[in-house]
Amino acid sequence: MGRRHGRRAGTADEPADGLHGEADVARAYAAHGAELHRFVLRGLGDPVAAQDVVQETFLRAWRAADRYDPGLASLRVWLFAIARNTLLDHVRAAGARPWQGALVAEVTDDAAGAAEDPGERLLRGWVVEEALRRLTPEHRTAIVETYLRDRPPAEVAAELGVPVGTVRSRVFYGLKALRVAMDEMGVEP
Repeated sequence: MGRRHGRRAGTADEPADGLHGEADVARAYAAHGAELHRFVLRGLGDPVAAQDVVQETFLRAWRAADRYDPGLASLRVWLFAIARNTLLDHVRAAGARPWQGALVAEVTDDAAGAAEDPGERLLRGWVVEEALRRLTPEHRTAIVETYLRDRPPAEVAAELGVPVGTVRSRVFYGLKALRVAMDEMGVEP
């Protein structure tokens, strides 16, 4: 079976098999540009820099169009992976030029003494936050309270007025959904 050409059913605004021309890039931008901008803006906190990163994302995607395989990932997932890498490059470049970004200075101060790259730390937190937003409120609450706030399931259950088994179940299925959300974003948990 060869690659499909044309549009997938129900996604007239998104190119079915990549970014081969200006029209495909325009359709992809219309379909995903705003979501990518929100994604990048949460990481940078600067709307102008976020727009620059999104534009660079589409430029990189267009240049690498021959490497896109719709059998491996959707165009949306592929674009988010490129946006993540572009954002990381932007944060690292700003770290090399600290006069251009207060955010990098804050991240560097927070990570003082840590051996990890501040950009990686920022991105990891940002990706987890984005993935958590994609969960149901019940699953998100169970994971945030038990994992991120390190509270015992019994305490969370009492606060929510549900059985402890329900909280444990929400954590279990919430973590599964979190892995799926991160896979959709092109990130390994």
